[in-house]
Parts: sequence; structure tokens; C-alpha cells
Amino acid sequence: QVLLAESGGGLVQTGASLRLSCAATGRTFSTIGMGWFRQAPGKEREFVATINYNSLYIRYANSVKGRFTISRDNAKNAVYLQMESLNPEDTAVYYCAADRRGLGTALPADYTYWGQGTQVTVSS
Repeated sequence: QVLLAESGGGLVQTGASLRLSCAATGRTFSTIGMGWFRQAPGKEREFVATINYNSLYIRYANSVKGRFTISRDNAKNAVYLQMESLNPEDTAVYYCAADRRGLGTALPADYTYWGQGTQVTVSS
């Protein structure tokens, strides 16, 4: 069992930055792959970024590539999403998720555990 808790969301203006954090408890964090997903109102949940268990594999959605950075600190059982140059299209609830296989994938179905989400709202 892995429990995930996101934090760091908020209301910001276009062009601002935010750093999301996801704290994990339970299963050995250093063996788990982690991902960030987001869901805007009326839309399906979409992939944002993923990082494998040892940070050697990282992947981003095209829509955030060059603006967002995913990282993890296995000593702190945490994964982060640094978001730069935010725009209104980034408005969504952001979720972190855990892949117990240790891999990093873009498919929600590959993730076993999910957090409750944190709201990010970007005003124009």
C-alpha cells in the first residue's frame, strides 16, 4: 500500500511558476515509478510527466516539455513537479501516481496508487 499526498497548488497569473510536491508513505519509495497527471473540467485525465525509480528515465507530455521539470528525492519519499511559464491551459487538478513496477509510463492504467489531487488555476 502506498499513500500519496499532493501539495503546492494554487491560483497564479499567466507566466508564473509553481512547484508541486507529492509525499509518499508505505512501500519502499525508491523502488516505485512516479507520474504526474492532470484533469481539467470536462476533460479526461492526461499525462504530464513521469520519472522511474532511479531518475534515469524521465518523460514529458509535449504540452509541458521545456516548461515543467519532474524530479524525486528518494531520501525524502517525495516527487516534485516544477512548473514554469504557466498559462490558462495548465489549469487542472494535478495528481501524482505510483507505479509499483518502478517504471515510468504515460498510461494511467499502469499506476496502482493515486493521490487526491491539488488544484492549479492559472488566470489570464
